[in-house]
Amino acid sequence: MISTLLDGNKRFVSEVFDRERDYFADLAKQQRPTVLWIGCSDSRVPVNTITQTRPGEVFVHRNVGNIVATNDWNLSAVLEFSINHLQIPDIVICGHYGCGGIGALDDENDQDRYIPIWLNNAYKAKERVDEQLRGLHFKLPAEQRMNLIVEENVRLQLDHLLEYPFVRTSMRGGHLNVHGWVYDMGTGEIKVVQRNEIVCRD
Repeated sequence: MISTLLDGNKRFVSEVFDRERDYFADLAKQQRPTVLWIGCSDSRVPVNTITQTRPGEVFVHRNVGNIVATNDWNLSAVLEFSINHLQIPDIVICGHYGCGGIGALDDENDQDRYIPIWLNNAYKAKERVDEQLRGLHFKLPAEQRMNLIVEENVRLQLDHLLEYPFVRTSMRGGHLNVHGWVYDMGTGEIKVVQRNEIVCRD
């Protein structure tokens, strides 16, 4: 697989880079992305492919379960750089159906040490959905329930995003919009699950 990657780079240079040398020369001088994408690390959800965007258009942060954890210094630095220095006007948190990370919320595997700790940041999404289903006295098929948890996790992570004071300040000033999406691997389509109608809390 490593040789395949290097061969692919050679094709990229000869078939794309050389043809668009001026475009990539401009990119090398500075980047001006207009969206910060916080998505899942899943290899089946390639950002530029599913959104048909070009290099330089989307600033990307990915992790297991598209989680916004306020104690994640990596993400905190990405947010700070995106808002304070790149002046990115839109943040998208994008989950996807069939997410292994969200599926692991039901897993009581004692062999993993770090995954359960990380997924604590998404556990409330599962609790919210299960509480709603209990209130309806209705049991959904497992896949449908998990899809609801995937969607609720996106909303939960948007809640976490608003725990950053500089995010709230930027939104209140009209400089930043946030969006919650879910990608469907079965159809290739993106579903909007949360728009920018979010009240910024102090």
